[in-house]
Amino acid sequence: MKIAMIGDLHGNFVATQALEKALDKVQPDEIWFLGDAVGKGPQNVETCDWVRRHCTLCVGGNWDYGIGGKEFAEDGYFWAQLGEERLHWLNSLPREAERWISGVRFRLFHGRPVTPLMSAQTDKDVFSQAFHPDGRDYTGIIFADSHRPFVRTLHDGYAVNTGSVGNSLGVNRAHCAIVEGEMDGQEAAPLAISILSVPYDNEAAAEIARQDVRLPHRESYITEVLTGVYSR
Repeated sequence: MKIAMIGDLHGNFVATQALEKALDKVQPDEIWFLGDAVGKGPQNVETCDWVRRHCTLCVGGNWDYGIGGKEFAEDGYFWAQLGEERLHWLNSLPREAERWISGVRFRLFHGRPVTPLMSAQTDKDVFSQAFHPDGRDYTGIIFADSHRPFVRTLHDGYAVNTGSVGNSLGVNRAHCAIVEGEMDGQEAAPLAISILSVPYDNEAAAEIARQDVRLPHRESYITEVLTGVYSR
């Protein structure tokens, strides 16, 4: 099976649509969502509903829970956009899942609030804790949260970051991870892991945000979409 693993759409539907077109060519068997459908950008209904239509496995991220659980008053903009039914869905997402692929036991999660924020440069001891939570042992972890895609090998196993669809840092394209292997297979078998990088109309995404004067931290979001530089 070929699985597209996505995360961090963050209300950027322009980027999401570009990724969808690219996935039509890649033709994954399934799309798995690893958190943060909403927040930051202005088109949260569209990105939330896209995930619900297209993704067969979903786990929640820190923004999903923060907005879905109405944790921060400044997120009232997002609450009003999404409505109670979507908020309940976001807040009820599981925090993690696991799957065997080609003999690798993968732990699937967003990052925060399950683990600290982890980048490609994070110390191997921090990664090791993510591989061995609560007496469980994994030989692969796949997550999002840092908004920068990477594949890293450690003594514990494979560490894969999906990158961000709608709020990438560094290279400001839409990113996701593509994993190909024997689904549910606990015997060692060939495994392919790659990063899909998709250009999109960043200026169009920024212009939608410019037109919405109520968007919290609007200028920071616009800067990130246009430059890939964290600005908040």
